[in-house]
Amino acid sequence: METGDTGNDLRWLDPDEKEAWTGLLSLLLLLPGRLESPLQQAHGLTLFEYLVLSHMSEAPQRRLRMSELAFLANGSLSRLSNVVKRLERREWVERSPDPDDGRYTIAALTGAGLAVLQDAAPTHLRSVRELALDRLDADDRAALARIAGRLRVRPREF
Repeated sequence: METGDTGNDLRWLDPDEKEAWTGLLSLLLLLPGRLESPLQQAHGLTLFEYLVLSHMSEAPQRRLRMSELAFLANGSLSRLSNVVKRLERREWVERSPDPDDGRYTIAALTGAGLAVLQDAAPTHLRSVRELALDRLDADDRAALARIAGRLRVRPREF
């Protein structure tokens, strides 16, 4: 295969590496849509909205800095900002300046937002179990957690 790369350090994927890579890629590309579909149908929530609400519900006082929430929900700060605006209009989230450092904004889950999350959580849990966890034995789950830990990229400030 001609690549235009003249470096001698280019290593093509061997069959095992290719199988691992295409498996990971299919998980990254296909699984989110399959997790989102039931949330959309039953609750009108995107997976990203669900993750935003869920992470806030697990935070102390159900409050997080927007930058940390963006990381936890795996989205950019601008994407999160747009989503939080929609959630604010639904009165599920409130934003305010961080009292400890006014350069940051805090997102807080409201009681109404918590109720929506609690209603949607069983739908999401069923999907997580059906599509992933119940298909794996304890060794597979441990291996998946170990691999995910190795591949995780986490900014220093978190």
